[in-house]
Amino acid sequence: MAHKKAAGSSRNGRDSQSKRLGVKIYGGQVVKTGNIIVRQKGTNFFAGDNVGMGKDFTLFALKDGTVKFTEKKKRKYDGRIYANKIVVVD
Repeated sequence: MAHKKAAGSSRNGRDSQSKRLGVKIYGGQVVKTGNIIVRQKGTNFFAGDNVGMGKDFTLFALKDGTVKFTEKKKRKYDGRIYANKIVVVD
């Protein structure tokens, strides 16, 4: 006979590391050239004036200035209107 009761097994207990995505510098804040403004997966935010986009969709400042978040209305092929969120450095 067993001296210990059989331990149960669980299918949980794993998780991936957080990717630390999101807005790093908010509207109205001062930014220097090369500073990361937004870390994202896909194009939740689009690059505007003086903002570059990396291959992993990271938005960064191309010159010193102040960050501004704006929206631009766009029309889909079926006529629906939606807003693109655009990041600009002035």
